[in-house]
Amino acid sequence: MYTIGIDFGTESGRALLVDARDGREVATAVHAYKNGVIDEHLPGSAKPLPPDWALQDPNDYLDVLRHTIPAVLRESGVPAEQVAGIGIDFTACTMLPVKRDGTPLCFLEQWRNVPHAWVKLWKHHAAQPQADRINAVARQRGEYWLERYGGKISSEWFFSKALQILQEAPDVYAAADRLIEAADWIVWQLTGVETRNACTAGYKAMVQDETFPSTDYFAALDPRFADVVDTRMSRRLVPLGARAGDLTEEMARQTGLRPGIAVAVANVDAHVTVPAVKVTGPGRMVMIVGTSICHMLVGEHVQPVEGMCGVVKDGILPGYYGYEAGQSGVGDIFAWFVDHAVPPEYHDAARAAGVDLHKYLETEAARQRPGESGLLALDWWNGNRSTLVDADLTGLLIGATLATRAPEIYRALIEATAFGTRTIIDAFEQRGLDIHNLVFAGGLPEKNPLLVQIYADVTGKPIYLAGSAQASALGSAMHAAVAAGIYPTIEAAAQVMGKLQETVIHPIPKHRAIYERLYVEYTALYDYFGRGANDVMKRLKQIKREIRGE
Repeated sequence: MYTIGIDFGTESGRALLVDARDGREVATAVHAYKNGVIDEHLPGSAKPLPPDWALQDPNDYLDVLRHTIPAVLRESGVPAEQVAGIGIDFTACTMLPVKRDGTPLCFLEQWRNVPHAWVKLWKHHAAQPQADRINAVARQRGEYWLERYGGKISSEWFFSKALQILQEAPDVYAAADRLIEAADWIVWQLTGVETRNACTAGYKAMVQDETFPSTDYFAALDPRFADVVDTRMSRRLVPLGARAGDLTEEMARQTGLRPGIAVAVANVDAHVTVPAVKVTGPGRMVMIVGTSICHMLVGEHVQPVEGMCGVVKDGILPGYYGYEAGQSGVGDIFAWFVDHAVPPEYHDAARAAGVDLHKYLETEAARQRPGESGLLALDWWNGNRSTLVDADLTGLLIGATLATRAPEIYRALIEATAFGTRTIIDAFEQRGLDIHNLVFAGGLPEKNPLLVQIYADVTGKPIYLAGSAQASALGSAMHAAVAAGIYPTIEAAAQVMGKLQETVIHPIPKHRAIYERLYVEYTALYDYFGRGANDVMKRLKQIKREIRGE
């Protein structure tokens, strides 16, 4: 019997067909989103979007289903009758306003050219003023749940974005019968049934102990927001691994699958990866390393941790408190540098060597010893998610001279992201949550071995690698197997279907000593620019906005 896992990423969606009997990956297919990340202007419009916006088109998500599922069936030769279920995971918080029947507002002609009617991608950071108010009011009222989000709710999270819609486009808010995570919206399209998964609700929508914040709290944010949960959401949350519903006749026709097969409740791409790499208990931090990083950890008790994205009972694995932290820019930072700041001579050298520019810069950067360049960077090109939870922070490179070259900067940027992870690990361990080793999944570790070694050297932790290049999709296929009744629990599925490489990357002691010294300097910069001693980054942003008339 087989299951399909579908991983909806930032730029594309991927389907993975898995033999549920042993975890063998039979076929995979990728479909790139036609409109990708919409951060300049809406499709068909020349009007620029404001800064820090990041939207998507829900049609792109439907196209993933229509293209990748038939493709894996064709490639594998597996009859549709042998596929028992589908599971999906998604970036989060990625949310959208829809009508009562699930139709996205941006599908309707009257809302097509209104930005707030579109999907707000996880890295939409324009709701920072709303996040600031959410935090200020929660602190003023002494809301107990704020501590479980590290003391700050992010601009990336659900109610920051929902409040932005209300305050900046009240007509869109009024027209929206429902506000929903894209993960749950896709499951709705597959099953015809609206469900809300407990994972995104817990980590992105402030649900603690199975309860949303009170109506009085939402009213204190804005009187018009008081009934947001009762009128535009759902208080019924479905646990991970449950069966959300059955595949509809229409979606069966579009995908080539049998109607009536199990569709698992939706999950988050990072959280679903944990059992896919055979982590079923405390002590191992799973890191999904790509455009950004999500750091996942489970523990037996709840602890407040500075700047964590959240801690939720049963949020990752049943029976444990699941902790999440993250960095909002990692691979995106390297891509920015390669796309916009590398001189032509390196492009020419990469072509001559027959490799892409990232690989060429990695190879050149690997020739350097730690500390040799004299460079140090703060990894805030896309703000800081943990531990500062501040989207208005920006990047910094210090120590550059006229002798500084591109490979040195490339390495300094990698090191900066590793120092950012070290800061997160320190925050957890200071609260008594031991981390013995790290497990890397995602796109970057396989492509960039220098990055993996630097992270081991900076953190002092051995690093294991996922046994699947499609760990998130594999995790979704595993949850589909549980929803279909093939396995009784996700732990049982992990024992059979999960994968972890035997190779271990250990810290290099002589590198550790240098990085300890550099980390002291990184921490000094981190605190100085990130904790209010010098808000120059925010002042520069404000000047830019004023000059641009934003």
